[in-house]
Amino acid sequence: MKVLIVEDEKMAANRLEKLLLAIDDSIHILEKIDSVKRAKKWLENNEAALLFFDIQLADGLSFEILEQVEVKSPIIFTTAFDEYAIKAFKVNSIDYLLKPIDPKELERALEKYHERFADNKQTNGIDMAALATAMNQLTKKHKERFVVKIGEHIKTVEVKDIRYLFSQEKMTFINDIHNKKFIIDFTLEQVQDLIDPDQFFRINRKYLVSMQAIKDIVSYSNSRLRIILHDSDEMDAIVSRERVQDFKRWLDR
Repeated sequence: MKVLIVEDEKMAANRLEKLLLAIDDSIHILEKIDSVKRAKKWLENNEAALLFFDIQLADGLSFEILEQVEVKSPIIFTTAFDEYAIKAFKVNSIDYLLKPIDPKELERALEKYHERFADNKQTNGIDMAALATAMNQLTKKHKERFVVKIGEHIKTVEVKDIRYLFSQEKMTFINDIHNKKFIIDFTLEQVQDLIDPDQFFRINRKYLVSMQAIKDIVSYSNSRLRIILHDSDEMDAIVSRERVQDFKRWLDR
């Protein structure tokens, strides 16, 4: 089986080659390429049965290769990114391995390749929309802190320390892990676009809650859910009916 490795860390590329040959000594590494630019040029004139792409290369993301070159071979991405951030591109011919690569995980990925693409089976093509979503997730920088004013003083509140945000009388409040409330100069809609959607969910028009804010979830009337928040007697933290299914999917990530 002919394999191309696209990896800009020489030690990582050599280790991957060694692991592949230990699993299957019939594997032939055609080349080890260290950049988006060189990979695009190589793929314009060559083919491989299986491709290994590191996601973040020195001159860009390997997704850029797929935007400019038609790639029909199945791909296994290697990445140091957390698995939740890369679920978006586990589609069609695509699989992924987290670094440092576990030999058993690599072996399973190769088994999947043989099951799906043996006998020269062709891929169904790569879902570029899913890849675009993944690229956005990996490159978008979420807000890390908010500036708040306390009397004559200015301080910051780390997003990781926020339990939930809520709107009241046309103002937006933060409630933090110390059960302190602060006013911020953003609407909930603006905040929703700035913070990590894997960590916060807009349960209704009034509340944007983090996973750590949830103490309990109780079935409520009209197929809704009521959220019991830590250190809070708020009674209107209700997951609206139209958001219940999305909320459950968010919990199950």
